[in-house]
Amino acid sequence: MAEDEPVQETTRPRFRDRVIAAINRDPRNAPHGTRNDALLALVLVIGAVCIGLFTGGGDRPDALGWTLLIAAHVPLVWRRRHPMLVLAAVVALIVPYHALDNNHNAPTPAAFVALYTVAVTGRPLRTILVGATVLGISVSVMLTVDTKQALELVRISGWILAVLFSGVDIRYYRQYVTSLVERAERAERTREEEARRRVAEERLRIARDLHDLLAHSITLIGVQTSVAAHVLAADPERLDRQTVAKALDDIAGTCRTARGELRTTLEVLREQGAVGEEARGPLPGLDGVPDLVEAARLAGVRVEQSVRVREAPPAVGAAAYRIVQEALTNVVRHAGPEPDVRVDLYEEDGALRLSVTDDGMGPETGGVSGFGLVGMRERARSVGGTLDAGPRAEGGFEVAAVLPIAVSSSQGAG
Repeated sequence: MAEDEPVQETTRPRFRDRVIAAINRDPRNAPHGTRNDALLALVLVIGAVCIGLFTGGGDRPDALGWTLLIAAHVPLVWRRRHPMLVLAAVVALIVPYHALDNNHNAPTPAAFVALYTVAVTGRPLRTILVGATVLGISVSVMLTVDTKQALELVRISGWILAVLFSGVDIRYYRQYVTSLVERAERAERTREEEARRRVAEERLRIARDLHDLLAHSITLIGVQTSVAAHVLAADPERLDRQTVAKALDDIAGTCRTARGELRTTLEVLREQGAVGEEARGPLPGLDGVPDLVEAARLAGVRVEQSVRVREAPPAVGAAAYRIVQEALTNVVRHAGPEPDVRVDLYEEDGALRLSVTDDGMGPETGGVSGFGLVGMRERARSVGGTLDAGPRAEGGFEVAAVLPIAVSSSQGAG
């Protein structure tokens, strides 16, 4: 290994953390469960043999007693998989062991482990019934062998209850920890879904902004270019240089405006620190409507405007601006040569009412194609408003929107 190559240090969990993790984990899902239970059974067998050899509480086990005692520990290897069957097997082996008046203390640890496993993996009612059954069977067997030992068993039955209630308590604790983990995971999923939703909304907002900006600017440039081309091709010998120069100046101005708005949009996209409204930059508003009208006039549209709105929230003003922009763009694109258009914005019943009407060629040419109508409706909905668009009975096309003035601060123009 090179001297300058960094050595990665791996930190092992502390003993306390491993103990807490073992307590919190469901024993049925613990890794290496069978191996660990086999080791536990071996330790308990050694302890039981020592108790049988060196303590009182009955006769020292004979050959049959040792066989039953050791055999009672074997089922513990599968205690996690089949706790009830393991307890039944342990009781079935311990009962004849006690009936032979062997050392009555030796199998107690194995019985407690089997009882604890049932309590920690089962429902409380089942645990109580099992505990009462095991205690009843044990007392009944001991009464037939030694009344004194039976009374001693009743006296120490508190240990049995303590083991059972410990298992129930740990089971509830694990359920509580599991519920906390699940709530944390649900909260994390909710945050991720909310983040994805916000990203999707932001992408949709950016798509609308770019559509409105580029569609409007490209349409105007196309019309102005057509004007210049028509002047050049109409009568080359008597070239109207002033008209061509004006058309080219209009194209250059439209390009500058589009480039500025596009630069602003890109700067917002690159901004990493700002969030919410700060990340959106200054919104276009009602004060920009006259510029839209003037741009449409330069494209050959006869426009009359009437703006009778004292003040509107920034989000509502931005939505109205974009709707008017898209409506005028579609007039320039679809309504035919030199259409008459009227733009009305006024306040009524706590709402900003907007209409853009034209006398163009009719619904086939005046209709909105692509994403224009969808974008306008989305902008109206974003501030809690509504939008209707369609052909007029007397000819032409109309876009009408109602945008509530009082909107929550959480709503945006996007």
